[in-house]
Amino acid sequence: MKVKSLQDLQPMRQALAEAAEREARLLRERQEAARRARAELMLFENAVGPVQALRGQHDRRWHRPLPPEPLPVQRELDEERVLMESISDEFDVTTLLDVDDQMSYRRSGIGPEVTRRLRAGHWSIQRQLDLHGLRTDEAREALGDFIRLAHRIGLRCVRVVHGKGLGSPGKTPVLKGRVQSWLVQKKEVLAFVQARPAEGGAGALVVLLQPVQRREH
Repeated sequence: MKVKSLQDLQPMRQALAEAAEREARLLRERQEAARRARAELMLFENAVGPVQALRGQHDRRWHRPLPPEPLPVQRELDEERVLMESISDEFDVTTLLDVDDQMSYRRSGIGPEVTRRLRAGHWSIQRQLDLHGLRTDEAREALGDFIRLAHRIGLRCVRVVHGKGLGSPGKTPVLKGRVQSWLVQKKEVLAFVQARPAEGGAGALVVLLQPVQRREH
């Protein structure tokens, strides 16, 4: 900047003053930041005051932390496999069925009078599951959940509608044999019979469940 007169010095003086003020402000900010940093470093020491080492530190034993328990991965896999295999599509149920004028099943140790009474309506039907329109895997899962929950809440007699297969290719009951096989594999099931005509006939089964074991207090 060329100065030709005293009047030209005024802007220069103002610019120099502003630059000095900026430098002073930056210096103050740096000093304040340094002061805060020192205060933070001394915060703990100022809070607790003077400290003294504990006596006998050379005899002190530091225990290693206990390692975490191993995850029961194999057990979980085994339980998952048992759950998946609890109802198998490969189970052959034909040798366990009583085929007379009407098909029936009773678990080992259950006398024939049970299926006769079941067929005669001795136990009233308390709930029903309709499997119409479900795929095989959906029907298997629905049946497993239904039987398990029905037994858990204390139901004794339920009906499972699997259909007569009139809408299936070849008009064969796709689910009928599968449902029989699945029910035989459920530990909650004591017996089942083909439903009476008024209750669904060949398109349904009436199932007798084990009684719930009540715990004594």
